[in-house]
Amino acid sequence: MASDNRLVLILGGAAAILAAVVIALLLTGRDDGPAEPPPASKGGLQLDVTDPQPVGPDQQLRCFVDGRFVGMATLSDCAQRNGVASQALDVGLDSSGQLTAVPFAPPPELPSLVDDEPVPAEVVQAPPTPTPASGPTQRCLRHAGGEWRDVGELTLNACVQQLYSGRCEQLGGASYGRWGATTLRLVPGRVEQAPDNTNFRTLVQQGRDCSLGEVR
Repeated sequence: MASDNRLVLILGGAAAILAAVVIALLLTGRDDGPAEPPPASKGGLQLDVTDPQPVGPDQQLRCFVDGRFVGMATLSDCAQRNGVASQALDVGLDSSGQLTAVPFAPPPELPSLVDDEPVPAEVVQAPPTPTPASGPTQRCLRHAGGEWRDVGELTLNACVQQLYSGRCEQLGGASYGRWGATTLRLVPGRVEQAPDNTNFRTLVQQGRDCSLGEVR
């Protein structure tokens, strides 16, 4: 009789264990839909290199003078060390990811007047750009190889597209051109213009793929 009771207890315990295992398998196998993405995937760091954050007057940056690192300085102090206005400094991330201020390449000497001996014509293939808007035309020049090269009589939009469409500059880099009496400058993220070859302001923003919108 005692052996029968032990057998019943053993069988009952085995059945309870088996039932627990089956329930656990059913619970773990239930599909509750896709897992919720981790918070970092929703609110992680997003960096827009074409729209840099403004630099505070007391913010310390890596400062370069004549291509050499001279220590940390504010934007105005770094400009003073370079002997230029703060607008002549390019602020961005260097190869190590640190915020850096370096001077733009200075404008070259202005080209000769139109009535003087013309500079050699430049034979280039026009980039695939939208049809330029109609408007006044001026002499368009590109500065390359230490000299000014004639691109042709173009509208402002056609001149900018011909000079800079599909081309990007690195931190501190600048490529210069002319449209009539206006100096053009490609710097990281935008094309600028200056009527006096000194005070530049943004003419058109540049996309991440180095494309340019239409200049009106």
